[in-house]
Amino acid sequence: MYKICVFAGTTEGRELIEFLAEQPVAVRACVATDYGELLLPQTGNLTVSARRLTEPEMEALFQKEAFDLVIDATHPYALVVTENISAACRTTGTEYLRLLREETELPEGAVFAADAGEAAACLDGTEGNILLTTGSKEIAKYAAMRDFSRRVYARVLPMEDSLSVCKAAGLAPAHIFAMQGPFSKEMNQAMLRAADARWLVTKEGGSTGGFAEKAEAAREAGARLVVIGRPPQRDGASLSETMELLCGRFGLRRRPRVTVAGIGPGSREGMTGEAREAVAGADCLIGAGRMLEAVASPHQAVFDAIAPQAIAGYIAAHGEYRRFAVVMSGDTGFFSGTKKLLPLLKNCDVTVLPGLSSMAVLCARLGTSYEDVVPVSLHGRDRDIVSDVRRNPRVFALVGGEDGMAALCRSLDAAGLGGVWVSVGERLGYPDEKITRGTASALAHQSFAALSVALIENGSARADVFFGLPDNVFLRGGGESGTVPMTKSEVRAVCLSKLRLTEDAICWDIGAGTGSVSVEMARLARRGSVYAVEQREDALALLAENKAAFCAGNLIPVAGVAPECCADLPAPTHAFIGGSSGNLRDIVALLLEKNPAVRIVAASVTMESAAELINTVKEFDFTEHEIVSLTVARDRKAGRYHLMMGQNPVYLFTMQRRREQ
Repeated sequence: MYKICVFAGTTEGRELIEFLAEQPVAVRACVATDYGELLLPQTGNLTVSARRLTEPEMEALFQKEAFDLVIDATHPYALVVTENISAACRTTGTEYLRLLREETELPEGAVFAADAGEAAACLDGTEGNILLTTGSKEIAKYAAMRDFSRRVYARVLPMEDSLSVCKAAGLAPAHIFAMQGPFSKEMNQAMLRAADARWLVTKEGGSTGGFAEKAEAAREAGARLVVIGRPPQRDGASLSETMELLCGRFGLRRRPRVTVAGIGPGSREGMTGEAREAVAGADCLIGAGRMLEAVASPHQAVFDAIAPQAIAGYIAAHGEYRRFAVVMSGDTGFFSGTKKLLPLLKNCDVTVLPGLSSMAVLCARLGTSYEDVVPVSLHGRDRDIVSDVRRNPRVFALVGGEDGMAALCRSLDAAGLGGVWVSVGERLGYPDEKITRGTASALAHQSFAALSVALIENGSARADVFFGLPDNVFLRGGGESGTVPMTKSEVRAVCLSKLRLTEDAICWDIGAGTGSVSVEMARLARRGSVYAVEQREDALALLAENKAAFCAGNLIPVAGVAPECCADLPAPTHAFIGGSSGNLRDIVALLLEKNPAVRIVAASVTMESAAELINTVKEFDFTEHEIVSLTVARDRKAGRYHLMMGQNPVYLFTMQRRREQ
């Protein structure tokens, strides 16, 4: 097993150790304090030395352990430590690698100083409070400044040694921020406000040292930067280059760290603290352009993409980045692309963070709860929302497109639901956010932003669960070609019972006639689709009228003779055969070709067609089959008496090759 020693004193050093701790190598981590040890993972292949080592002690350690490589990941300002590590490696013949922190572009207007002493001398002649973010080691150099104890606030590590140094220098507890980073721009701003600071002192610590966040916070808070320039650096490699070197030399494998973060409506203010930290700490942000514009920092790489395949492909192709954040609008579990993305990230270490959904935001704006609201998405999806609004008192709808919201209101109005109350939220979370309320008919011809959602409230909602509708609710026709055939209510009810439809079923109704069975299928399979196949023109016209009367948006008429006209239809989960025009065997063959497990119910009123169905059952070797002879008698009034008049018997065949799981 290869042996690697890492001297860590930076964020990059900790990340490198975390990477190595998951690899088949023996790792020795050298940190200066017990606190540094607490930040490291606990794994079987990691040994930690938590104290400062002298050069002779380093030489002894290298000689004893015979490391294959020593990596110096100490702070850029720890010049003495770097010289000691390098010298010990030369003496023992151990290979040495310097891990360099990447430099960042320095802002205009900053004051530069060679060291802490020069920075203190510069600040001594100024006015206004000072926030030191350079640690506790050199705080004594600022103690000689005029009004030091009044003007200076210091941010240091939450360690006893750091607090003792501050106390010895004369800082009161109220002037000490004892915290462990990393710090976001917002946190830096909060500290500048708390200190009422006009100056912020920092080292040029690179992007991972939080320099960009400090610079941006100082700019927005009206404070000037005092930057202690970075000492000259040895030749070395960045963290990404170091990891690539280790992978190539020792056969290690890198797993990208990916955080999929819901960012709420799309602004920093609407994000959770977890999401803000994940976004701020990422090397590369991925998401839609409008979201990247809202949350990305100047130092971060960005990739504008929303398609899951494009996102996963970019992550796989860009090994130079260590931490990715994929930003999703709203909540990652609420009609989000996260569902399709996660299976594509199996070779990554993935964390999913929730966010505020647009439904939660809209209901909060309206001052109402949402535990009884049925959520529906019309954004890039086909959905019969009329059925949802009829059945449920409150429906939330995600709507896409410039005319999407008005089209939704028009469809409700056309279905006789123009009186339902609609609350539209446009561009929620943005400065130009707008809430509009009114009836569906009143809003049907207004213009709304593409980024719109709606809460639809129907006080007359009814969730009907019955089937076997009365025959007289369907149009029958009666023109020159006669009345169009229709499966009667009692027979229809038994057929639907035998079909065992699910809400998301894909149904074929072969020989649909007036569409009575198709309409009832559409009502039951409200999240699925029904393809009503019919060859008679007069029947197709009635079918369209009955579809409109029942607002069956998921019912699709198909003109033609089965099975030829069905070749391009999607695979059915359920099929009803009410008429076959002599093509029964070929129809069943196509159904089974499309889906071997399709559940079929066929009706016959003649002995010949019943015999054909019996032969079909035998030929295709169904594992489940049933034949029911159904005779229905209806009353007819004769004077003051009622006579029962028998209807023609119907033979119902149920067929399926394997049982539903």
